[in-house]
Amino acid sequence: MGAMQSSFEKTAKQNQAVDLLGGPAKHIMLYGGSRSGKTFILLRAIAIRALSVPGSRHLIVRFRFNHAKQSIWYDTFPKMMGLCFPDVKYIDNKSDWYIRFQNGSEIWLGGLDEKERTEKILGNEYATIYFNEVSQIAYDAVLTALTRLAQKTEARNKVYYDCNPPNKRHWTYAMFIEKVNPDSRETLTAGIVGSMMMNPSDNEQNLPDDYISSILDNLPHKKRQRFRDGVFIDDNERALWTRPIIDPYRISRDKLPALQKIYVAIDPAMTAKESSDDTGIVIVGKGSAMPGMKRPETDHYYVLDDYTMKGSPLEWGRAAVSGYTQYKADRIVGETNNGGDLVEANLRNIDNTISYIGVHASRGKMVRAEPIASLYEQGLVHHVGEFPELEDEMCNHEFTPQEDSPNRLDALVWAISAMMTSPPVPAPVYLPRSEATKSKVRNLPL
Repeated sequence: MGAMQSSFEKTAKQNQAVDLLGGPAKHIMLYGGSRSGKTFILLRAIAIRALSVPGSRHLIVRFRFNHAKQSIWYDTFPKMMGLCFPDVKYIDNKSDWYIRFQNGSEIWLGGLDEKERTEKILGNEYATIYFNEVSQIAYDAVLTALTRLAQKTEARNKVYYDCNPPNKRHWTYAMFIEKVNPDSRETLTAGIVGSMMMNPSDNEQNLPDDYISSILDNLPHKKRQRFRDGVFIDDNERALWTRPIIDPYRISRDKLPALQKIYVAIDPAMTAKESSDDTGIVIVGKGSAMPGMKRPETDHYYVLDDYTMKGSPLEWGRAAVSGYTQYKADRIVGETNNGGDLVEANLRNIDNTISYIGVHASRGKMVRAEPIASLYEQGLVHHVGEFPELEDEMCNHEFTPQEDSPNRLDALVWAISAMMTSPPVPAPVYLPRSEATKSKVRNLPL
């Protein structure tokens, strides 16, 4: 094991995390603020497990595969290996997205956002599964992945999790803080779960001098709680949305009816700095009610996906066009108050066949949001699956002059508002669209 030695020095908090990860708990979550060293120390633990047990297989999974590639494959994992195990050689396979050490052990990278890729990674058995940014992952998806924690090796099989803490309604709070089963609410077997908070202040020696003071300290209150202080938060009683007007009307993807219209809405950020806002990208469809739903005589709206991301205009443009293509959408709706015609130009540089309309905020955000919240109260909006971060924004944001509304929420409001008021989708400006995307009623191939 001499090749595994390095000059890397763990922080005091990372030393505590190492003790926890090596302890008896099977399910272990590190949670806390941004840039606290959680992901780094978890990747190090997986590498040690892989190097210590020849032929073992390990999985790192995130909700969106593209995010896993950028944050893990191209960034944190090679940095970790270079610092912690500089003499260890490995090969990387960018066809199936795994790395292999000389002892035959493999570390696979996966995403849960595409059926084909999910089926590929769940075709293997693993000794370790690591759910990165688990606040974005639904509990049902975690349970499905856990069926593959079945490789028999000399090591004890383990599950790792990390997150910036979401709302207290999220299943991670039930499982790791309350220590109950998120579905049944039964008390979990003693010692099966373990968790630890790690915050940026615990990792200051590895951060830029002004990261906490200039970036995290200046976030809005709710974001400071999550990304600086690392705490699970309660819903805001003054928010327009509450869980009881979202949860009862949620449907599974296999219950989705045929849709007459699908929009991708963008609330753009025009920069890609550490301090920049996310670009909200939300996909919504309009169709009829399913049997048993309220108000069958009127249109119902279906929240299909959340592609929200932090990135450059090129990156969020590609993400929006990808959602447009995957869902065979009728139109992209772009908020133009900040970017003006640049939003459309950015998208058309990526794909000039898109149907696009720009929308301009002439009314306050509260005024725009209230009719959409009313649709939720009437049972006319259905989330197709779970969108933890979008739903946290909806149930925590209070529309005040002091605080800008979150980007996911803005994109959601734009999408439904545009569907309620827009004329029929026009013919494309540039190249003709395929017959598939002209279809007025379709079943999504998801």
